[in-house]
Amino acid sequence: VVQLKESGGDSVQAGASLRLSCQISGPIYARRFIGWFRQTPGKEREEEREGVAAISAGDQGDGGAYVRDFVKDRFAISHDAAKNEVYLQMNDLKSDDSAMYFCAASNSWGFPTWSPLMYNYWGQGTQVTVSS
Repeated sequence: VVQLKESGGDSVQAGASLRLSCQISGPIYARRFIGWFRQTPGKEREEEREGVAAISAGDQGDGGAYVRDFVKDRFAISHDAAKNEVYLQMNDLKSDDSAMYFCAASNSWGFPTWSPLMYNYWGQGTQVTVSS
């Protein structure tokens, strides 16, 4: 079983930066890709979560990193294999970035797309609130 635990969420002013961390444990074959998703009030179903970034984190992965076009000028994803952590660096935060942020693990060999249904394990989330 893969376990994921997010941290780093906070309440900040618009324009601020945050770095979210996802601590990962469990068999590496079950977590070849790690994605970051966000969920806003009114979109309560898991499949309504919006993917923002993903990275190849398995031992046979290509190390590829993917960031959605609508945040790629401000967000970046990275992986520290030694610490089993994946990070989401978020800069120049806007009020629209306010959401619960989740990390999730997929056992897909290739990029699992942005569909939450392609991810098998989820953390509990960390709240990001941006006030303007």
